[in-house]
Amino acid sequence: MVAKDNSKTGKTLSGLGNLLRLLPTGTVFVYQFLNPVLTNNGKCSTVNKYLTSFLIGLCGLSCGFSCFTDSYKGSDGITHYGIATLKGLWPSSRSDSASVDLSSYKIRVADFAHAFFSMIVFAVVSLLDGNTVQCFYPSFESTQKALLMVLPPAIGAVSSVIFVLFPNKRHGIGYPASSDSSDSKS
Repeated sequence: MVAKDNSKTGKTLSGLGNLLRLLPTGTVFVYQFLNPVLTNNGKCSTVNKYLTSFLIGLCGLSCGFSCFTDSYKGSDGITHYGIATLKGLWPSSRSDSASVDLSSYKIRVADFAHAFFSMIVFAVVSLLDGNTVQCFYPSFESTQKALLMVLPPAIGAVSSVIFVLFPNKRHGIGYPASSDSSDSKS
């Protein structure tokens, strides 16, 4: 019976691992690093629950926000970053923004789809984390093992379909800029 539980745990972790590929690595790292500390390894007090909730909310917002960042190579050959707006890219520095047509980096419907599903994927990953489960809903882990195993792959499949239908053409913060600025154009 123990071998079956290890097999199920391996499948659950594999499903979560596939979901993690859809998220910004820095955000996931911060969450994975701070979650055991803030949840007191699943033995939460009221303060731990508030701190963990704040961490999950902040990291979720970070996942959504990162879908609206992009980068470009300026005429100086340096990668510059900015935030996509309705009028184009709002650069982090004005030094080289005149050499590139930043109006071609406007927000698209795909950006909202990516932001929404990135936040959903992060919610599944964070709320099904062992420490979070033990902290917020300790009886859930023993009574709802099937849901813990089925939900990550199901959300991953739906998110993958959405990400295929709305391909991400942005090279956000932490990703290399394309040599051709037309990659981020609509």
